[in-house]
Amino acid sequence: MGTVTINEVRRGFYLDSVALMRVARTIGDLDGVEESALMMGTDANRQIMEDAGVLSSEGASAAGNDLVIAVRAGNQAAAAAAIAKAIQLLDQPKTQAADVSWRPKTLRQAVRSASDANLVLISVPGDYAIAEARKAIRLGLDAMIFSDNVPVDAERALKEEARDAGRLVMGPDCGTAIIGGVPLAFANAVPKGEIGIIGASGTGIQEVSCLIAQNGGGVSHAIGVGGRDLSSDVGGIMTLMAMDLLEDDSATRKIVLISKPLADEVARLIVDRIAKSKKPYIVCFIGTDDMALPDNAVAVATLKEAAAQALGQGALSPVNAKPAPVSEGRRRVVGLYSGGTLCAEAQIIFRAASQYLKSNAPIPGVSVVGSSTAAHTFLDLGDDEFTRGKPHPMIDPSVRDDAFAEALNDGSVGVVLIDIVIGYGAHEDPAGHLAGVMAQHKGGEPPVVVASVTGTDGDPQGRAAQIEKLEAAGVIVAPSNADAALYALSCVQTAG
Repeated sequence: MGTVTINEVRRGFYLDSVALMRVARTIGDLDGVEESALMMGTDANRQIMEDAGVLSSEGASAAGNDLVIAVRAGNQAAAAAAIAKAIQLLDQPKTQAADVSWRPKTLRQAVRSASDANLVLISVPGDYAIAEARKAIRLGLDAMIFSDNVPVDAERALKEEARDAGRLVMGPDCGTAIIGGVPLAFANAVPKGEIGIIGASGTGIQEVSCLIAQNGGGVSHAIGVGGRDLSSDVGGIMTLMAMDLLEDDSATRKIVLISKPLADEVARLIVDRIAKSKKPYIVCFIGTDDMALPDNAVAVATLKEAAAQALGQGALSPVNAKPAPVSEGRRRVVGLYSGGTLCAEAQIIFRAASQYLKSNAPIPGVSVVGSSTAAHTFLDLGDDEFTRGKPHPMIDPSVRDDAFAEALNDGSVGVVLIDIVIGYGAHEDPAGHLAGVMAQHKGGEPPVVVASVTGTDGDPQGRAAQIEKLEAAGVIVAPSNADAALYALSCVQTAG
C-alpha cells in the first residue's frame, strides 16, 4: 500500500524547537501517521526531513525562516487530519496570549523592555544562533546558547569576542545552567550553597548538583560551557573564563569540573589555571585516567564521587538491596540512557570491572556498537542518530520505547539500566511513562530493571513521586546513576 506525504510551509514563522518537537510528537501519534516533523526550513533541516522521507517539493522550497509542517501517512485523510491538528496546536498560543498587548520581536526590543536583564537564553536554529549571541554580547549581555548545529569555527570566534568583551557565553549546545540559584533550560531545583560547578555536560551537571542537594549541600552557580568548549578547536575559552568568575565569587568555596575526555593541550591549560587558584577543585573528566593535578585538586572517576568530594564526605549511600537473581543464560546488561555523560559513567564502572561492552558513544577502551561481540550494550539515546528531527528523550521518553521493549523481550538480557532525568524542561512524568511500557510487556521471565532518578523533590515532577511510581512497577531504584550501574554489575557477576 502506498503512502501520502504532505508539507505545509508557514513563511516567516518561528517557534522554539522544543515546542515544535512536542507538536510533531502529538501529530505523530495520530491514527494512520507514519512519520511527522515540524522544523525550520534551514538546509540542514530540509536534509533531515528528506532523509526521513517526509519532505515534499513544497517543503523543499522553504527558506531558513520558514516553518515546514511535514507528514507522511497511510492515506490522504490521515495526512490532512495531522496537518490540521498541527495548525490548531500552533495557533493556540496566539489565542491564549490575546490579552498581551505587545511582545518584543527582536533582542534589542527585549533589552529595552527589560533594562535590568543581564543574560539572554538563545534557542533558535543553529544558522542564526551565533548572530543572536553576538548581538547579546554587544548589548552587554551574557549568553546561554541552547541551539546546536553551530560550526565550530564560528563558536571559537564568538567566544574569543565574548572573552575580549568580558562576557560569558555558555554553549552552543548548552542544555543546563544554574546562575545565582536560577535554573536555566534542563536544570533542577537545588538550594544555594558554596559549591560551584563548571561542566561541558548537561546531565553531568544535573547529576552532581542533585546529589549535592539530596545530601544536604547547595550550589552557588553551575556554568555549562557546551560540549565542544574543551576541544582543541575551541581551546577551553569559556571554561577558563568560568574558572575566573568562580574564583572571584565570594559565595563559591569549592569548584567541580565535569567533562568527557579532553584534548591534551587544553588539559594543560586547565591544570595550569587550577594551580593558580586559591580554591579546592574536584575534577571529573569521565574516561580520563592518571591525570596529574596540583595539590589543591583531586581527580575522581564518577559523578557520584565528585558530589561526595564536594560535600566533604567519604562516600554517599550505596544501594540498600541484595543483587537480584538472574539466570546463567541472561548475563547481558543493556543500558538505555537519555544522558550522554550518565551513559559514559556507567561504562567507566563496567570497564573498571573488566567487562566487555560496546556503545554508540564509547569512552576510551570501549568498543563501538557493531564492531564487537561484547556482552553488554550501553546506548546514549540522546545522540543525533536517535534524535535527528525528533525530541530528546528527556523531553519525550517514548524515544526509548522501542529499544526498551526489545531489551525486555531479549532472552539474553538479565538487567536493563535506565536513567530517569527530571527537572525544568523535562517530560512531566517519565517514570509513569516507563511503568506504562513495562505493563505492556507480554514476555515470560522479564529482566531486572534498574533505574536512578536524577532530580530533587523541588522539581516539578518530584523525585520521591517518580521513585514511588518506578518501585510500584517493579523497578529497583538506586540512589545515583553510578549506584545503578554497580548494582546491575553485581547482578550479572553473581548469576548462577
